[in-house]
Amino acid sequence: MDVAALRDCISSTLQSNADVRRHAELQLKAAEQSPGFIGALINIVESEPDQNIKLSAVVYLKNKVTRSWEFNEDFPKVAPVPEDEKPAFRERLVPVLASSPQQVRTQLLPMIGKILHYDFPQKWPSYIDITLQLLNAGEIQSVFAGLQCLLALCRVYRYKSGDKREDLDKVTQATFPLILSIGNRLVQETSTEAGEMLKLVLKIYKHAVYYEMAAHLRDDASIVPWATLFINVVGKEAPPESLVEDVDEREQHAWWKAKKWAYSNLNRLFVRYGNPTCMTSVNTEHYKDFSRNFINNFAPAILKAYLQQIDLWVAKRAWLSKICLSFIVAFMDECVKPKVTWLHLRPHVDNLVAHVMFPLLCQTEEDLELFETDPAEYLHRKINFLEEVSAPDVAATNFLITVTRNRRKTTFTVLNFVNEIVNRYEQAPEAEKNHREKEGALRMIGTLAAIILGKKSPIADNVEYFFVRHVFPEFRSQHGYLRARACDVLEKFSELDFHDPNNIVVIYQNILQSLQDPELPVRVEAALALQPLIRHEFIRTSMQENIPRIMQQLLKLTNEVDVDALANVMEEFVEVFASELTPFAVELTEQLRDTYLRIVSELMEKGSGNSDEDTFGEYLDDKSITALGVLQTIGTLILTLESTPEVLLHLENVLVPVVTVTLENKLFELYNEVFEIIDSCTFSAKSISPTMWMIFELIHKTFKDHAEVYVEDMLPSLDNYITYGADMMRQNPAYLDIIVDIIQTIFTHDRLGAMDRICGCKLAEAVMLNIRGGVDKYLTAFIEIPMQCLINPPIKLVKSYQLHLMEMVINSVYYNPAIALQVLEAHGWTNKFFSLWFSNIDNFSRVHDKKLSIVAISSLLQLRPDQIPETIQPGWHRLLQGAVRLFETLPVAMKMAALDREEISKEGLGLDDDFQSDDGNDWEAEQEWGDEDKEEDVPDESSAYLDFLNSESAKLKSGVEYDDVESDDDMEELEEESILESPLDSIEPYIMFRDAFLHMKDQQPQLYEGLTKALTPEEQTVIGGVVEQANINQAAQAQANALAAGLAPFQANGN
Repeated sequence: MDVAALRDCISSTLQSNADVRRHAELQLKAAEQSPGFIGALINIVESEPDQNIKLSAVVYLKNKVTRSWEFNEDFPKVAPVPEDEKPAFRERLVPVLASSPQQVRTQLLPMIGKILHYDFPQKWPSYIDITLQLLNAGEIQSVFAGLQCLLALCRVYRYKSGDKREDLDKVTQATFPLILSIGNRLVQETSTEAGEMLKLVLKIYKHAVYYEMAAHLRDDASIVPWATLFINVVGKEAPPESLVEDVDEREQHAWWKAKKWAYSNLNRLFVRYGNPTCMTSVNTEHYKDFSRNFINNFAPAILKAYLQQIDLWVAKRAWLSKICLSFIVAFMDECVKPKVTWLHLRPHVDNLVAHVMFPLLCQTEEDLELFETDPAEYLHRKINFLEEVSAPDVAATNFLITVTRNRRKTTFTVLNFVNEIVNRYEQAPEAEKNHREKEGALRMIGTLAAIILGKKSPIADNVEYFFVRHVFPEFRSQHGYLRARACDVLEKFSELDFHDPNNIVVIYQNILQSLQDPELPVRVEAALALQPLIRHEFIRTSMQENIPRIMQQLLKLTNEVDVDALANVMEEFVEVFASELTPFAVELTEQLRDTYLRIVSELMEKGSGNSDEDTFGEYLDDKSITALGVLQTIGTLILTLESTPEVLLHLENVLVPVVTVTLENKLFELYNEVFEIIDSCTFSAKSISPTMWMIFELIHKTFKDHAEVYVEDMLPSLDNYITYGADMMRQNPAYLDIIVDIIQTIFTHDRLGAMDRICGCKLAEAVMLNIRGGVDKYLTAFIEIPMQCLINPPIKLVKSYQLHLMEMVINSVYYNPAIALQVLEAHGWTNKFFSLWFSNIDNFSRVHDKKLSIVAISSLLQLRPDQIPETIQPGWHRLLQGAVRLFETLPVAMKMAALDREEISKEGLGLDDDFQSDDGNDWEAEQEWGDEDKEEDVPDESSAYLDFLNSESAKLKSGVEYDDVESDDDMEELEEESILESPLDSIEPYIMFRDAFLHMKDQQPQLYEGLTKALTPEEQTVIGGVVEQANINQAAQAQANALAAGLAPFQANGN
């Protein structure tokens, strides 16, 4: 390839003239497919003096290599890099990296990582040799590049385990003594460049031990010097040049990044490998000896080093970055449960609570400024603070919960401290009150609410008095952040049972007043507090007359700030106060629609202005949570309006923009909720309006446009279209063609698996059951599709999928038994299908399955002898034997289904008491909690869950794939459908079978005699019992119909 021409082309992409740029970009895209493209680009990267052209060239090179070093299904049209160009290119990469400036290296390193992923060590064995040469070079630039190369390799192996790490273990054995020596030299330096290189050394170690720790790294000869290096980095006085004035810049300085990774490595070693109480059964086998050694000999030394840093920080003799503070507190959190470390930590708890945890929970100057200047950001930080994993206040919150839950006596330490703060505040003159301390104390006690209110708590009875004395007054505080905290504490203690009913009145009045507060955070916190408080009857009853106004306030808040929790509040209020909100349903839905459209508009505007796909995805996630909550509220509102069809019809038109903007703009993460809205509209109305038929066409278009994988989300609404739109589908075959096209696509699309294809079976069943006599032209396809899957499966079929495929054919038999048999016979499938059907008769465990087989058998019994293929005539008597088995098991299945419905009904009545308690907060659970000398290791609850995950992972690794789990799958029976209605629900199977059986006796006595002769006396008795039960059921139906007819005139008159 002509390097000069390519260089000129890249230069043209930087021109200000848009036409020149566009033409150059098209030329580059064409050149990308030509041989020698990557070689020419690396020539430019290596020798180009113009930095802008050099940077552009390396970006093009990175994109080309990362997308097409090997075939990439995400970029199927991009030709892979030719194999003959790869060897020479690989050999040039590291030397070019070593000689390039940092901006270029930043682009080259991800590319090197991608190539290592595919090619190391088999195709690139020289990589480690050249890395070692760079590390051994006496020149800083080369050593820097060597560290970067080693880090790129360790990143590739970060999550690999077992045999897949053997090559990494060889690398670490060869390189770690060398980089340890480099690290020990660097920690003595003070330059920014030394900090950058030390940071790389520490990150290399982090990636090498992140998932597994090699045996040679667990030896004392290795772990002692490495742990010493980490502690030395932690204890090193920060160089003056790292203490720049701007705190955000300081956090990002190389030396503070190095300290961050030193803390991270020490914490990782303890949490994953060095704490016996956290060991899973898998880890115990490999790390048992190491963990004992570590917790006894290393953890106390690390804790000591951390406490020294904390002492300096408390005394204001040293500054610590937020992430370093978080790591320190997180390590102390881990020291609570093991006895060895707890004995070292326990003497410091009082001081830690007062001088570390409490200051971290108090408002900072930055917080107060945010409250005034950017209340929305303040709310995101305070309400979603647990998402800020590196935030020190999150670590402090977690520590307080861990220490009070597991070392119960410390609860009184914390509460005594809180009492000291609030009493001092109460007694101080107004001018001397420390409002930030009071807010921090309330936050601290709110953090412990679940523990304070735990079962058998000796403290719970004192909380009401605390509220009256120290929380209620802050609703009138002159400081907005204190008023917001009062609301927050009220929410945290929502499970508190107040003995004085007047206090409930005070709470409600204060919350209503706070909803009108001039400060946005106060209004939001009040709304969030109101949600759990509706469990109090007085508040719930009082809200009934105010709920329209409250909902207006919530909607206004949702438009002022995107806090997803507000949507949860609205959704619950819509459900609890459904009857009170019905008159305002249309107006409320319009406002919810407008809110949703605003959020989506902002979301798309943000996305369209951002070329970085990853950043766009993060924004999409944050923004979508609020949009999702609004959609859920709309869906809940629709379901409460089932008895008002005229309102529903209006709402459908209101909601068209919501559906169209979501589907047309491919907002995939919101598809589930949008399809639930479509489902709710069509199900509640029990009919399909012209508006919803328009939406139906949009669903089909969406399905065909890369949304096939969402078929499970679409299923309920598509089923509704078939169920309630059957007449329209008969009149307008184009709609039926759409459904059939969706079914056929489900079975042919290579992105869809067994669970998706079960949806196809269900849709085909809905078509055949609801549009009887109207789908003859599709019947052959409805038989061929499942039979081809059953006869020649590409892989072993999951049992549930196999049963649904069989039922698709059984539905065809029920739809038209004569044609169905002709199709089966034409393909030579008749015997195979009937053998499969009747050998699996006991696997049809649901009432639905049994009914379907019974009605299909009933249809077959009405065939004339000449319609029965000769191939299956000898086994025709098995029809009655199959019916016998189905009727023998049907009563039990019906009883179980009734029990399931009853259970679902109970669950829908309210919260189960079991969900109101947490054993971890149970004061009975810790025996002799007051005896400090007897405190032992506290078991880690998470290790049992990790053991479960590891066992599941082991199954997968041993080759037990999804489609091979026959042993587990056979143990499970299909559950009764709880969401999809079916015409089978209204069929009385006993009566239908009796009529078919007696019809055969009257019309075809010879066939009747032949079939019944083959039955055993026991089977004949069962058939007789079915006929008798049918008579009983028919008489009961007649009586019920007569009673209903007699009541009709009274109901019509309203009497």
